[in-house]
Amino acid sequence: MFRFICVAAFVILFLVFSIPLLIAEWIIGKFNMDLKNRSSLAIVNWAFRRCLDITGVSLTVIGEENVPTDTAVLYVGNHRSYFDILLTYVRVPRPTGYIAKKEMLRYPLLVNWMKNLHCLFLDRKDIKQGLKTILEGIEKVKSGISICIFPEGTRNKVNDTFLPFHEGSFKIAEKSGCPIIPMSIYNSAAIFEDHLPKIKKAHVILEYCPPIYMKDLSREEKKFIGIHVQDIIKETYFKNKSEAEKKRAYYLK
Repeated sequence: MFRFICVAAFVILFLVFSIPLLIAEWIIGKFNMDLKNRSSLAIVNWAFRRCLDITGVSLTVIGEENVPTDTAVLYVGNHRSYFDILLTYVRVPRPTGYIAKKEMLRYPLLVNWMKNLHCLFLDRKDIKQGLKTILEGIEKVKSGISICIFPEGTRNKVNDTFLPFHEGSFKIAEKSGCPIIPMSIYNSAAIFEDHLPKIKKAHVILEYCPPIYMKDLSREEKKFIGIHVQDIIKETYFKNKSEAEKKRAYYLK
């Protein structure tokens, strides 16, 4: 419980004491949006890193060279933990917005930072509004802002399983022409979700798979792009799980 209390206290204190920074970022945005994008990224990255430090998480990152740094991308990942956002956001090389559920709009200050980071808010029950959010994502990518989405639509509560990937999520890549970066996240639920409400030290493996360009795919692969990308993430996930278990068994000898 101690780590949970520390993380919660840090988040609350950061949000309260960052109010002057939000005002400063708003002013900066009036004159230099690029500077605001970069400064907001740096501030939130710092806060997320401190949260991860408190949890004691050990993060292994594989394939970071697969992420283009000169263009916006669509990150696509499996989703088991609230900490997936922190673990992946601290690695992004350029301003990146996450697609979040619209319920996040109810949290003051947090939502202000999310908007500064170009996050989009999806109403999963309203198809028309969902389409509008995807169109906003396309425009973000065209303007140079990467987008990250967890196409399972919610946190999967069962270890080593995958919910179906919603095909509509990939319209952002199809319409903008940006590369899709599959992200495989292994063991993130061991930080928090596997033993609520405790936060425990865990070893998480984050692997970025080679970029996928829709224009290079066959008609069949485009039609079932969700299944295609999920298969890549799933294969990578179980590969990393196997390697982690081998190392654990070796050190336990």
